[in-house]
Amino acid sequence: MSNRLSILFHQGKQYIPDPTKAKVPGIFRGRPVISTEKVDEDELVALCPCRAIAKGPVSIDLGKCAFCGECARKYPGKIRFTDDYKMATNRRELLIVKEGEDKPITLDKDAIRPEIKGIFKHSLKLRQVSAAGDNSCEWELGATSNVNFDMGRYGIEFVASPRHADGVVVTGPISAHMAEALDICLESVPEPRISVLAGTDAISGGVFALEENTALDRHYVDKVHTDLYLPGNPCHPLTVINGLLDLTRNK
Repeated sequence: MSNRLSILFHQGKQYIPDPTKAKVPGIFRGRPVISTEKVDEDELVALCPCRAIAKGPVSIDLGKCAFCGECARKYPGKIRFTDDYKMATNRRELLIVKEGEDKPITLDKDAIRPEIKGIFKHSLKLRQVSAAGDNSCEWELGATSNVNFDMGRYGIEFVASPRHADGVVVTGPISAHMAEALDICLESVPEPRISVLAGTDAISGGVFALEENTALDRHYVDKVHTDLYLPGNPCHPLTVINGLLDLTRNK
């Protein structure tokens, strides 16, 4: 009994009644905010191990960010990470957080294909492909279906076969060994279909793409239209759920 009370004290009620309004623990690093405080921008840029920070003015690319928090620790007056997990978007440029701006990341409603809102509003089946992932995003995607988050209540589920799916969710930086398998998987999904990139590695290649890397083959990202970007390293289940809901149920 004492162990159960201890878990309840530290984690609260694990079941989330409404994932669109849930609160996350203070240790979670969500959407960053960049102040206009003056700092050594060259030093700040050099501090980022993922080259996600740019200068003049300072910005952070959440498609590259590992959310390690090193920039906020070094420059707490310049950068802070909020608990805002609603970071999904359908336009790559909207993942760039700019200095002096404190606004939520949203989807461009006009860029959502009409067939997505018309066909997948009440039911969406997805095939997840780990393209050389490290199991972190894969783990979190699996968590979306557990009793805590229960994504299935919205009719959104992961399926075992691409022929039973409405779209593909890619995790990992996409290695050369997985590139063909990913292509085959996508082609096996009947039209209309959606493509989702989940996590920093899938969106940009992460640390694996910092230098020329022949072990990667990211032609999939170049040739396939991405309907949804889910930033995070790994992406949080609440980011995933809210992103998919915004994509399929935006009016």
